[in-house]
Amino acid sequence: MLKNITIGQYFPGDSSIHKLDPRIKIISVILYIAALFFMDKFIYYIPAIILLTSTILVAKLPFKYIIKGLKPIFILIIITFLINTFMTPGEIAFEIGPITATKEGLRQASFMAIRLILLVLCTTVLTLTTSPILLTDGIEKLLNPFKRIGLPAHELAMMMTIALRFIPTLLEETDKIMKAQMARGADFESGNIIKRAKNLIPLLVPLFISAFRRADELAMAMEARCYRGGENRTRMRELELKRFDIVFLIIVLIYLILIILFRYFIN
Repeated sequence: MLKNITIGQYFPGDSSIHKLDPRIKIISVILYIAALFFMDKFIYYIPAIILLTSTILVAKLPFKYIIKGLKPIFILIIITFLINTFMTPGEIAFEIGPITATKEGLRQASFMAIRLILLVLCTTVLTLTTSPILLTDGIEKLLNPFKRIGLPAHELAMMMTIALRFIPTLLEETDKIMKAQMARGADFESGNIIKRAKNLIPLLVPLFISAFRRADELAMAMEARCYRGGENRTRMRELELKRFDIVFLIIVLIYLILIILFRYFIN
């Protein structure tokens, strides 16, 4: 399960998507997610899937590797689907004993499941095609206008990127601790869900100790290299918008505008 989490990892490549300005990719993901919440018909998800699939093909990312990232949220998708199916009032579709499923609930549940899957996939594509350094620079550039109201743009961007980057590192550490404890007789796989959750409690103490140790090592490494963020910080490579960046952003923006038009005016 731990090896299936792909968010926060970077897949090196030289595709056009990898070379996109990180600001454009971040804005495009935000617009894409916004478009998902404007959709009220299944037909609208077809261009969303086509757009995301085309991006994955251009980025030359392995589909199996990306789909693998959906396995950890599979239970969440099922729970969301069931809650919407049986908790939404409307016309009865079928009954299972005292539990009633409605047609409106099935429709809403399908929307939520597809929306959640596409949301996770587009976020995964962002992290797989953007290195942590570029992601930090992109977030910082987007937050720079808020410096006027006292927002520490660089520090906030650095914290967000480090937290995102540490996800695979902590998962790898968790996997090592689990294997070490299993070699000593610990059992994490048998029993019901509650028992499995209780068996995971002994993992928390060594995991927290490891996380604090890594954070301390990172802080010492940054101080040893005289790292100073914020003002007067220079970069070896400055971000610069190119023609393909603008074209890609326009495509995503047009897609969002069309979804809004069909939802509120043409529908």
